[in-house]
Amino acid sequence: MASSSNISAKPNARPNPDKMTATERAERALARSAAYRLDADARSTLKAYKSDYMHFTAWCRNNGFEARRPTPETVAAYLAGCGEGYTLSTLRRRVAAIRYFCHTHNYNLDTRARIVRETLRGIARNHGEPSRRAAALTIDEVRRLCDVCDDTLAGQRDRALFLVGFAGALRRSELVRIRVEDVEWTSTGMILLLTRSKTDKEGRGAEISISAGAHEAICPVKALKQWIKAAGIRSGPLFRKIHSSGSLLNRAMSPDAVRQILLRRAAMTGLKGSRRQPISPHGLRAGFVTTAYRNGVRDEEIMEHTRHRSYETMRRYIRRAKLGAKSATGKLGL
Repeated sequence: MASSSNISAKPNARPNPDKMTATERAERALARSAAYRLDADARSTLKAYKSDYMHFTAWCRNNGFEARRPTPETVAAYLAGCGEGYTLSTLRRRVAAIRYFCHTHNYNLDTRARIVRETLRGIARNHGEPSRRAAALTIDEVRRLCDVCDDTLAGQRDRALFLVGFAGALRRSELVRIRVEDVEWTSTGMILLLTRSKTDKEGRGAEISISAGAHEAICPVKALKQWIKAAGIRSGPLFRKIHSSGSLLNRAMSPDAVRQILLRRAAMTGLKGSRRQPISPHGLRAGFVTTAYRNGVRDEEIMEHTRHRSYETMRRYIRRAKLGAKSATGKLGL
């Protein structure tokens, strides 16, 4: 029989800091630091960065350039090589991705170098495209989306998803992060606790109030109550995946699932976007801003609800709403 001294410790046992060497403690601290750095960036951004960096390294490999320690000249050549096939925003994100991964490899790449900036400006002049913004969904369009949601479990979930997203001016990443425990029912509607969002990197959280609607068919409060009752959920993710068999799963939907659901429901209604204004979940948030503006809500109230930190960012939606509401050509007598 083997002696107890030869029995190894459990592989998953937590190391005792008192018995660790200084080197082991340092390595453990560095590992935890790396984990926190990764968590500090949005997962969706990291996913896009990884894809962008893989594209860059493949291009370097195929064209004889060094990818791990690139120079600004290499980045400029890469941008020129794919300038015609991608939007300017995509190219700028790829530059950010290259800089990010160089930084993680302890290599300081100057992506603000003159050659990089001038290459981007040249691409913008020669191959620039009009900016793309999500089509702001109107109340009537949201109603049409709800009309094609039947009383199945998926239909009730999708209806609540659209109405809460619109009334709350929520991003899809915020929608899928809401938990049942984050909903507080009030005499006038409900309050949602958003534990983290795009503009809340430190996770301080924010509360938004959603009032009950005057029309039952598109009331976000009623729709959410019906979904929770039908799903029989008491805690955990609010908007969950539903198996193809119709059974409810315990895990939250992904942000991309929100996009796919909206596109599928939009196709059912005949709603179509355009190249410059595609149908997307962000249209729910944009739709809140434009609808609120047209209904006379003050800018400050809109910003408080949408949690925009930049007044200029919020005003972009309003400028678009003004274009749709009135035009100087209407006074020409044509």
